[in-house]
Amino acid sequence: MQTKEAIQTRRAVKYFDASHAISDQEVSELFSLALLSPTAFNIQNWRFINVTEPKLKQQIRTAAWDQAQVTDASLFIVICADLKSWEKQPERYWANAEQSIQDFLLPAIEQYYLGKDQVQRDEAMRSCGIAAQTLMLAAKAMGYDSCPMDGFDFEQVGQWINLPDDHVIALCLAIGKATQEANPRGGQLDSSELVFSNRFA
Repeated sequence: MQTKEAIQTRRAVKYFDASHAISDQEVSELFSLALLSPTAFNIQNWRFINVTEPKLKQQIRTAAWDQAQVTDASLFIVICADLKSWEKQPERYWANAEQSIQDFLLPAIEQYYLGKDQVQRDEAMRSCGIAAQTLMLAAKAMGYDSCPMDGFDFEQVGQWINLPDDHVIALCLAIGKATQEANPRGGQLDSSELVFSNRFA
């Protein structure tokens, strides 16, 4: 499937074939592609919790308004971010770069994030959103459907997955074989309301 087709046909699907299993090879491929998603300063601040325990899935479903995709999807991922990844051995992110590049970027990382909690959180959400889209398009290209989710109790799910204090949950993502098509698109705004040249009118 071409990238353009994957973008055009990706939809949020709510109902999945609970009997279908995604192979370990496919799961590995999906995460390998997700890890190619861009992050500012290459800090790779996303963290992916692949929820495989049936009991934990059922718990999360209770915290997600009993939405069936939590337990029925073949793959259920809690997408999180490490807010402090920028300060945790940042030299790792540029280990393969020339020394002159490292000498420039490492101090720049600290200058950009140090003492700026909102910047750290904003960056976490941007990074996780990009990674989620990478996963959804990759899944679609592999013949699977997906459903991004924010309809759940973030605090409760965080407790169940042992979310570290310096991490946040951005969203969850269900991936699997759809058992029914998504509803027709609810209504797309005209591009004239959304796309502007140079500045807002």
